[in-house]
Amino acid sequence: MTSQSASTLRSRYVAQAASDLEENRQKQRELAERITVLKQEEALLSDILNLAERYEGFADAARLPEQLQDEPVAAKAKQAPAGVAARRSTSAKTTPAGQTAKAGAKGKSRRPLLGDLLADLLGQYDEPRLAKELRDELLEKHPDRNPTPQVVRNTIESLVAKGRIRRHKQQRSVMYTLVKRGEADSSD
Repeated sequence: MTSQSASTLRSRYVAQAASDLEENRQKQRELAERITVLKQEEALLSDILNLAERYEGFADAARLPEQLQDEPVAAKAKQAPAGVAARRSTSAKTTPAGQTAKAGAKGKSRRPLLGDLLADLLGQYDEPRLAKELRDELLEKHPDRNPTPQVVRNTIESLVAKGRIRRHKQQRSVMYTLVKRGEADSSD
Protein backbone atom coordinates (compact mmCIF):
# COMPACT_ATOMS: atom_id res chain seq x y z
CA MET A 1 0.00 0.00 0.00
CA THR A 2 1.38 3.41 -0.94
CA SER A 3 1.53 6.32 1.45
CA GLN A 4 -0.99 8.22 -0.70
CA SER A 5 -3.57 5.38 -0.55
CA ALA A 6 -2.95 5.02 3.22
CA SER A 7 -3.51 8.75 3.63
CA THR A 8 -6.72 8.57 1.56
CA LEU A 9 -7.93 5.60 3.56
CA ARG A 10 -7.12 7.36 6.85
CA SER A 11 -8.98 10.53 5.76
CA ARG A 12 -12.02 8.41 4.84
CA TYR A 13 -11.96 6.75 8.27
CA VAL A 14 -11.65 10.14 9.96
CA ALA A 15 -14.51 11.58 7.89
CA GLN A 16 -16.70 8.54 8.62
CA ALA A 17 -15.89 8.65 12.34
CA ALA A 18 -16.68 12.39 12.47
CA SER A 19 -19.98 11.79 10.67
CA ASP A 20 -20.88 8.91 12.98
CA LEU A 21 -19.97 10.99 16.03
CA GLU A 22 -22.21 13.86 14.89
CA GLU A 23 -25.07 11.43 14.20
CA ASN A 24 -24.58 9.88 17.65
CA ARG A 25 -24.69 13.30 19.33
CA GLN A 26 -27.84 14.22 17.39
CA LYS A 27 -29.55 11.01 18.55
CA GLN A 28 -28.50 11.77 22.13
CA ARG A 29 -30.07 15.26 21.87
CA GLU A 30 -33.30 13.78 20.46
CA LEU A 31 -33.45 11.15 23.21
CA ALA A 32 -32.76 13.77 25.89
CA GLU A 33 -35.65 15.86 24.55
CA ARG A 34 -37.90 12.79 24.49
CA ILE A 35 -36.92 11.95 28.08
CA THR A 36 -37.78 15.51 29.13
CA VAL A 37 -41.20 15.23 27.51
CA LEU A 38 -41.80 11.83 29.14
CA LYS A 39 -40.86 13.24 32.55
CA GLN A 40 -43.31 16.12 32.05
CA GLU A 41 -46.02 13.66 31.03
CA GLU A 42 -45.19 11.56 34.10
CA ALA A 43 -45.60 14.62 36.33
CA LEU A 44 -48.95 15.43 34.71
CA LEU A 45 -50.20 11.86 35.13
CA SER A 46 -49.00 11.85 38.73
CA ASP A 47 -50.92 15.08 39.36
CA ILE A 48 -54.04 13.54 37.80
CA LEU A 49 -53.74 10.49 40.05
CA ASN A 50 -53.21 12.70 43.11
CA LEU A 51 -56.29 14.73 42.23
CA ALA A 52 -58.30 11.58 41.67
CA GLU A 53 -57.26 10.24 45.07
CA ARG A 54 -57.90 13.60 46.70
CA TYR A 55 -61.45 13.79 45.36
CA GLU A 56 -62.24 10.08 45.50
CA GLY A 57 -65.00 10.72 48.05
CA PHE A 58 -66.90 13.04 45.71
CA ALA A 59 -69.77 11.15 44.07
CA ASP A 60 -70.92 14.15 42.07
CA ALA A 61 -68.41 15.52 39.55
CA ALA A 62 -70.15 18.91 39.71
CA ARG A 63 -68.80 19.33 43.27
CA LEU A 64 -65.16 19.27 42.12
CA PRO A 65 -63.59 22.71 42.44
CA GLU A 66 -63.00 24.09 38.96
CA GLN A 67 -59.84 26.00 39.86
CA LEU A 68 -58.11 22.98 41.39
CA GLN A 69 -58.75 20.93 38.28
CA ASP A 70 -57.28 23.46 35.89
CA GLU A 71 -54.39 24.89 37.93
CA PRO A 72 -51.86 22.01 37.83
CA VAL A 73 -52.37 21.39 34.13
CA ALA A 74 -52.12 25.08 33.25
CA ALA A 75 -49.02 25.57 35.40
CA LYS A 76 -47.24 22.55 33.92
CA ALA A 77 -48.32 23.41 30.37
CA LYS A 78 -46.48 26.72 30.62
CA GLN A 79 -43.26 24.88 31.45
CA ALA A 80 -43.65 22.34 28.65
CA PRO A 81 -42.76 22.88 24.98
CA ALA A 82 -45.64 24.01 22.76
CA GLY A 83 -46.20 20.58 21.19
CA VAL A 84 -46.43 18.92 24.59
CA ALA A 85 -48.88 21.52 25.88
CA ALA A 86 -51.07 20.98 22.82
CA ARG A 87 -51.05 17.20 23.35
CA ARG A 88 -51.83 17.63 27.03
CA SER A 89 -54.64 20.03 26.31
CA THR A 90 -56.11 17.59 23.80
CA SER A 91 -55.74 14.58 26.06
CA ALA A 92 -57.33 16.43 28.97
CA LYS A 93 -60.30 17.29 26.79
CA THR A 94 -60.75 13.76 25.49
CA THR A 95 -60.39 11.98 28.83
CA PRO A 96 -63.86 10.89 29.93
CA ALA A 97 -63.16 11.74 33.57
CA GLY A 98 -61.79 15.13 32.52
CA GLN A 99 -64.88 15.82 30.45
CA THR A 100 -67.23 14.82 33.24
CA ALA A 101 -65.43 16.89 35.85
CA LYS A 102 -65.05 19.99 33.70
CA ALA A 103 -68.56 19.85 32.29
CA GLY A 104 -70.03 19.30 35.74
CA ALA A 105 -67.99 22.06 37.30
CA LYS A 106 -69.09 24.60 34.72
CA GLY A 107 -72.72 23.51 34.79
CA LYS A 108 -72.75 22.48 31.13
CA SER A 109 -74.07 19.19 29.84
CA ARG A 110 -71.48 16.71 28.64
CA ARG A 111 -71.31 15.96 24.92
CA PRO A 112 -72.16 12.34 24.20
CA LEU A 113 -69.25 10.12 23.24
CA LEU A 114 -68.83 9.32 19.56
CA GLY A 115 -69.18 5.59 20.26
CA ASP A 116 -72.51 6.15 22.01
CA LEU A 117 -73.80 8.26 19.10
CA LEU A 118 -72.75 5.63 16.56
CA ALA A 119 -74.29 2.81 18.62
CA ASP A 120 -77.56 4.79 18.87
CA LEU A 121 -77.60 5.36 15.11
CA LEU A 122 -76.86 1.69 14.46
CA GLY A 123 -79.58 0.62 16.87
CA GLN A 124 -82.21 2.22 14.61
CA TYR A 125 -81.61 -0.43 11.94
CA ASP A 126 -82.12 -4.18 11.86
CA GLU A 127 -79.93 -4.69 8.78
CA PRO A 128 -76.13 -4.24 8.72
CA ARG A 129 -74.81 -0.76 7.90
CA LEU A 130 -71.54 0.48 6.40
CA ALA A 131 -69.29 2.76 8.45
CA LYS A 132 -69.59 5.37 5.68
CA GLU A 133 -73.39 5.34 5.97
CA LEU A 134 -73.14 5.78 9.74
CA ARG A 135 -70.73 8.69 9.36
CA ASP A 136 -72.97 10.38 6.78
CA GLU A 137 -75.97 10.01 9.10
CA LEU A 138 -73.93 11.26 12.05
CA LEU A 139 -72.91 14.38 10.12
CA GLU A 140 -76.53 14.97 9.18
CA LYS A 141 -77.99 14.51 12.68
CA HIS A 142 -75.08 16.06 14.59
CA PRO A 143 -73.60 18.87 12.47
CA ASP A 144 -71.43 19.94 15.41
CA ARG A 145 -69.53 16.65 15.14
CA ASN A 146 -67.20 16.13 12.18
CA PRO A 147 -65.09 13.00 12.72
CA THR A 148 -62.98 11.71 9.87
CA PRO A 149 -63.97 8.40 8.24
CA GLN A 150 -60.96 6.76 9.92
CA VAL A 151 -62.04 7.97 13.37
CA VAL A 152 -65.53 6.58 12.77
CA ARG A 153 -64.11 3.19 11.68
CA ASN A 154 -61.73 3.08 14.66
CA THR A 155 -64.56 3.93 17.05
CA ILE A 156 -66.80 1.27 15.55
CA GLU A 157 -64.00 -1.31 15.72
CA SER A 158 -63.43 -0.47 19.38
CA LEU A 159 -67.14 -1.13 19.97
CA VAL A 160 -66.74 -4.45 18.13
CA ALA A 161 -63.86 -5.32 20.46
CA LYS A 162 -66.06 -4.47 23.46
CA GLY A 163 -68.83 -6.70 22.13
CA ARG A 164 -71.34 -3.88 21.65
CA ILE A 165 -71.35 -4.11 17.84
CA ARG A 166 -71.09 -7.12 15.53
CA ARG A 167 -69.01 -7.04 12.33
CA HIS A 168 -70.32 -8.63 9.11
CA LYS A 169 -68.16 -9.15 6.05
CA GLN A 170 -69.97 -9.27 2.72
CA GLN A 171 -67.52 -9.76 -0.14
CA ARG A 172 -65.17 -6.77 0.19
CA SER A 173 -67.49 -4.69 2.40
CA VAL A 174 -67.51 -4.62 6.17
CA MET A 175 -70.88 -3.87 7.74
CA TYR A 176 -71.99 -3.52 11.34
CA THR A 177 -75.05 -4.21 13.49
CA LEU A 178 -75.76 -3.38 17.10
CA VAL A 179 -75.58 -6.36 19.48
CA LYS A 180 -78.93 -6.53 21.26
CA ARG A 181 -78.93 -7.11 25.01
CA GLY A 182 -78.85 -10.83 25.78
CA GLU A 183 -77.28 -11.83 22.43
CA ALA A 184 -74.04 -13.81 22.39
CA ASP A 185 -70.90 -11.70 22.07
CA SER A 186 -69.59 -13.58 19.04
CA SER A 187 -68.48 -11.78 15.90
CA ASP A 188 -67.99 -12.94 12.32
